[in-house]
Amino acid sequence: MAQLGVKNFQDLIGRTDLLKVSESSNPKAKTLNFNLILKNALHMRPGVNIVGGSESQALGPINFMYGPQPIPQELMWPSALEQCDMHELDSNQKGLCDFQLEKRLDNQIIEAASSVLTGETTRIDLSMKINNEDRAFCSTLSYHIAMYGLCGGEIVVYPPKNSSPNFKSELNVIVGNVCLYGATSGKAYFRGIAAERFLVRNSGVVAVVEGVGDHGCEYMTGGCAVILGLTGRNFAAGMSGGIAYVLDVDGSFIGKCNSEMVDLLPLEDKTDLEYVLGLLKQFHTKTGSLIAEDLIKTWPESAKRFIKVFPIEYQLALQHQKEEEISENALNNKINLDKGEIKPEPKMCDIEETITDGHQEKRKLDMVLDKTRGFVKYKRETGMYRPAEKRMKDWDEIYNFTHVHKGLRVQAARCMECGVPFCQSSHGCPLGNIIPKWNDLVFHNNWREALNQLLQTNNFPEFTGRVCPAPCEGACVLGINELPVTIKNIECAIIDHAFEQGWIRAEQPSFRTGKKVAVVGSGPSGMAAALQLNKAGHRVTVFERNDRIGGLLQYGIPTMKLSKDVVQRRVKLMAEEGVVFKTNINVGKDISAKDLHEEFDALVLCTGATWPRDLPIPGRQLEGIHFAMMFLESWQKKQMGNKIELQGLLAKDKDVIIIGGGDTGCDCIATSLRQGAKSITTFEILPEPPTKRSKDNPWPQYPRVFKVDYGHEEVELKFGRDPRQFSTLSKEFIDDGKGHVAGIKTVSVNWTKDVLGRWKMEETPGTEKVYKCDLVLLAMGFLGPEKYIASELNLSLDPRGNVNTPSGQYGTTIPKVFAAGDCHRGQSLVVWAISEGRQAAREADAFLSGSSMLPGPGGVITTLYPSQKG
Repeated sequence: MAQLGVKNFQDLIGRTDLLKVSESSNPKAKTLNFNLILKNALHMRPGVNIVGGSESQALGPINFMYGPQPIPQELMWPSALEQCDMHELDSNQKGLCDFQLEKRLDNQIIEAASSVLTGETTRIDLSMKINNEDRAFCSTLSYHIAMYGLCGGEIVVYPPKNSSPNFKSELNVIVGNVCLYGATSGKAYFRGIAAERFLVRNSGVVAVVEGVGDHGCEYMTGGCAVILGLTGRNFAAGMSGGIAYVLDVDGSFIGKCNSEMVDLLPLEDKTDLEYVLGLLKQFHTKTGSLIAEDLIKTWPESAKRFIKVFPIEYQLALQHQKEEEISENALNNKINLDKGEIKPEPKMCDIEETITDGHQEKRKLDMVLDKTRGFVKYKRETGMYRPAEKRMKDWDEIYNFTHVHKGLRVQAARCMECGVPFCQSSHGCPLGNIIPKWNDLVFHNNWREALNQLLQTNNFPEFTGRVCPAPCEGACVLGINELPVTIKNIECAIIDHAFEQGWIRAEQPSFRTGKKVAVVGSGPSGMAAALQLNKAGHRVTVFERNDRIGGLLQYGIPTMKLSKDVVQRRVKLMAEEGVVFKTNINVGKDISAKDLHEEFDALVLCTGATWPRDLPIPGRQLEGIHFAMMFLESWQKKQMGNKIELQGLLAKDKDVIIIGGGDTGCDCIATSLRQGAKSITTFEILPEPPTKRSKDNPWPQYPRVFKVDYGHEEVELKFGRDPRQFSTLSKEFIDDGKGHVAGIKTVSVNWTKDVLGRWKMEETPGTEKVYKCDLVLLAMGFLGPEKYIASELNLSLDPRGNVNTPSGQYGTTIPKVFAAGDCHRGQSLVVWAISEGRQAAREADAFLSGSSMLPGPGGVITTLYPSQKG
């Protein structure tokens, strides 16, 4: 002020000439015009009074009435008593009115509370009335009964009992802003609405109210709130403890609640139902609430209208506390000394100490997710399945989609976007899925573009996202020293979300070439080949020997692993796009393969590897010994409604032995368990894998490590043991004397390497053992395709019995005939089958059209010229 030549503040008022706009390097700031803001008030309104304190602000006389008698004059503003219309007062005068009302009510409350302070009584009854229609005083009244820091006792506030029958308490504010701020204990019942910031920072009070304004239950750390009416915005923001039960009157509550730190749950728990009902009864008894009365009459049906607001941190704290109690009880049971039992003192800790690192980050996705260092900050989500104790009782899909989808962006943030993404290399995804790209798109909530990137390389992500063993995750760079990214879950979520949004629709090709293609087999490779050839404009007919389309997907994989609704949904889409499906036609038997070769312009064989490996040991001819695929297929058909006699292919009340430890063996385990098997044991001839990669299994190879799949977990839960017996060689099936298997003789084996580094198996003397069994399932893999089609067409076979083609190509030795999938490469994965079907279709398209623009591996589109001549 001295530098400006100004002596006092009054001389600064109106001196806009002393202000100037500071220089800014921001080019946008330089364009701002402040002339209107800096215009002198005296230039706009000459003669206006700008001298501070020159206008009198004395408050005129006002008459306050308290109850039936006027307030004593010593409690009033020192002036004559007369009526005054609040609308005639300015804001300063209203503020002074508020001050006087506060002063008066404070004295009244202190006077009424004197008997409690002296111990004469435990109850205060106050009846307050303000004789003024303006609601300005209501806020003042509410501040006086806001009960800041309430630390005990019980508060009941309700309208006069002689109120008009038309009076609706749920539409009137009875307590104002910041009621029960910082309260620590006690109870409060308000028949009416509490204004803004109700129960902010509450840590122990139990309160019932008929509605709240904005910011209710903010930063609440304990206690309980029952809200029997509408709420304002931003309810439960920062709420880390306590519970709120909200009556969702009009269905708008979810949109008003800040769910960043809370879960919104239905009121279903028995304990919760009893607790809320008890509070409703107390509330009705103490206040006469008509809302509470109506809810009690229709209870528990009315409980369905409540939403339980349950903080995530509080749930974790309760779970942690429960685990500690269990642990301490177990310890107390074990400690028994001569001098008596030792009881450790209970451990006390703050709620913050009970929360493990990372949980809060998962709940604040939009604000705190760090994509740059996500692979360091966030842990892999391992709970991809529904709880075993629940899923083992039904045939629904085993996946916990809801739980997985909640933390999906966290998992996408773990993707490092490697310079060389091995997940889509030859060691990773056979399809060449552009994994880092759609991981990043999911992280940024760009689901539509993520879908486009996914479908560029994979026709059926809804299949691979469920049943693929995820070699991409085995090749994930993060997997070198951490658990890899949950690529499979993200892939499945993208396509499921697309179906939910209605983005996946049938798309007819824009033109037809006039060429006809026959695809034999409707498994994953056949479906992929058919879909790609149809997109190229060819007329495609798929021949399937079974009664439903899908092959392995339909009958070889149990419904709890891959829902048949998911399979048939895709089949229906393909049919709408123009693909023709013909079932119950066994090419090579019902119809000649040569006839198809002559009738169609191209023939694509996708027959799969369906020749099962047998176990030719003594007793193999006994009844009760079946191939695993026959067991799975017959049960799938039974579930689909086919009239089929299982003929002993039912595990109910039987001792089941499964020989073979792959995916098919695990599916047999889970199916037998759900059918009600008496016991389940599976033999694996190889030794138990290590828990970590061995030296001969380096990254990025698929990790050959010990894993517990869904079927193993379920059997261990039910029978108390892992069903697998490693290094076990089957020697002989035992006859029960009636031609039925009754047991199996086994011996343990030891695996060693010879001088050339080759593995060699030796039986271990003295380890012979007999296992009791009623049902034996052979799940030892497949030797290759059945030969009758290849024989009829004179196709060349490789040494393993698969259809032979030049390396990296799909055209056979016979013109117009192509092969893909397991009949071409041998027993493999669904994802490999899809990849082969796509590339075989590309070669067939090039043969038919002279060149092909169908995408190659990794979705890359380059012109392909035919490898076969017509």
